[in-house]
Amino acid sequence: MAEQWSMETITELDDRQFSQWRELLERRVGMQLTEQRRSLLRTSLSIRMREIGCSDYQEYFDLVVNGGQGIYEWSILVDRLTVQETRFFRDPSSIELVSNYIARHQRNKDQLNIWSVGCATGEEPYSLAIMAAHILEGSTQYSVTASDISQHALTTAREGFYNGRKIEAIPEKYRKSSLSRNGDTYQVLQPIRDRICFVKQNVLDLDRFPFSDFDIIYCQNLLIYFRRWRRKEIISQMAKRLSVGGMIILGSGEVTDWVPDGLVRVENEQTLAFLKPLTSRAK
Repeated sequence: MAEQWSMETITELDDRQFSQWRELLERRVGMQLTEQRRSLLRTSLSIRMREIGCSDYQEYFDLVVNGGQGIYEWSILVDRLTVQETRFFRDPSSIELVSNYIARHQRNKDQLNIWSVGCATGEEPYSLAIMAAHILEGSTQYSVTASDISQHALTTAREGFYNGRKIEAIPEKYRKSSLSRNGDTYQVLQPIRDRICFVKQNVLDLDRFPFSDFDIIYCQNLLIYFRRWRRKEIISQMAKRLSVGGMIILGSGEVTDWVPDGLVRVENEQTLAFLKPLTSRAK
């Protein structure tokens, strides 16, 4: 039956069905699914429905929200719908800001703690770890906490394998000291991988996130899928986990005309970032 269904053409996702899936995604993971992303949802649903031999959107929706198999099905859908495009050393202006911050503030400290929020398949936290290792040169210990809601993405990230096209974005000065090669595949070296803790975390549940006291919180190209009021809530939760003197780096334009309580805006025309000053204005 499943084999027969796999050859059939999936029906269109009507307005009512799209609306209920959109509401479920926003309620559970905060994703604001626009009309332009209806085709992405339809494709992801149809592929999974074909895999399990289900031919009706409503039947599959009921399975996800009510059935005993629902938790498993939901995790698969989240993996397929939330993994975003990422690459090594993305956004040079933000990378430069982090590099300068590490060099200026961290050489004489005992520990540097970094959090990569929405780390996807690992390119971002590995970029931060590679850069920290190069700048600190062993003078300061560092750690990177990398979080994402997709278990599949985290599994890929932990392994640290990337093809030649992926690693082209890594500056040449870092490659020899951070990568090993096996044919056309590269792997991030074990000493760098050992510095990164990959954890599954829904950003809607940051009030239960067990880690804090971060010097750098790096969160880019994640909040654009959330409503403005929810972005503020998430950033405020991140700010609570920032150490005094620490910095949050966000995607350009993700929040405008607003500064999280207790933080100050970094003067930078190309990057959106906030610092937690030594004397906080938070009450």
